[in-house]
Amino acid sequence: MSQSPDIAFIGSGNMATSLIGGLVARGTAPDTIWTSDSVAEQREAIGNRFGVRTSSDNALAASRAGVVVLAVKPQQMEEATRSVAGACARHSPLVISIAAGVRVRDIREWLGAEAAIVRTMPNTPALVGEGATALYANEHVAEEGRGRAEAILAAVGSTVWVGDEALLDAVTALSGSGPAYFFLLMELMERNGVALGLDRETARALTLQTALGAARVAQESGEAPQTLRERVTSAGGTTERALQRLAEGGIEDLFAAALRAARDRSVELGQASGGG
Repeated sequence: MSQSPDIAFIGSGNMATSLIGGLVARGTAPDTIWTSDSVAEQREAIGNRFGVRTSSDNALAASRAGVVVLAVKPQQMEEATRSVAGACARHSPLVISIAAGVRVRDIREWLGAEAAIVRTMPNTPALVGEGATALYANEHVAEEGRGRAEAILAAVGSTVWVGDEALLDAVTALSGSGPAYFFLLMELMERNGVALGLDRETARALTLQTALGAARVAQESGEAPQTLRERVTSAGGTTERALQRLAEGGIEDLFAAALRAARDRSVELGQASGGG
């Protein structure tokens, strides 16, 4: 791997912007970060905001970096990866993908050479520094490369490693799509709080703080969610009555089916992205 400290982001959308912001906030020198984008306004905005180097040329940015982060949409991944293939072949940087569903084997094929590749699955709370990201490294990634990849993604939240790339489909179903499940629950709680007589502003404030508080308790206590649920469910009380009604409605089976559906769709999208 190149000893260059530079990091090149190919694409400068929301996730790349969040990662760059997190890295700069943690002390990475802005002039060691490159970002390339075909849209001049986007390049100017990110350059002015963080003081990083910018280019319209993917290959130029990649040629100066020890780490190349592929931060484009899945449908743009083949073109973006091929555009940096020559530069990567010359100095073998660590390649990190944050594109959902795009398999390592396809990135390897588009690069046209053996490469150290880390595939990641971040989620949207990374935009506010509270992301959950799973990472998978191929056999060419050394310990140093794993450390660099983890440090970059940890700039926007917590990280975990998986040893099997196929598990990223389960990660997609759980944490990748997961924020939407919580948003749906918050939406329903707010709506039904209003139906019970609260004004919308009050219902929303109580819902959001309850969600935040519950997450903080679960995170800081270190106890299993089941234990915490049982602790706040008094026999014969209001919480027990509500949970009984949810169970009667089949919430466990429904939720299991929903995650399986998301996992299966992730598999389908991955197969489509590489043509099989």
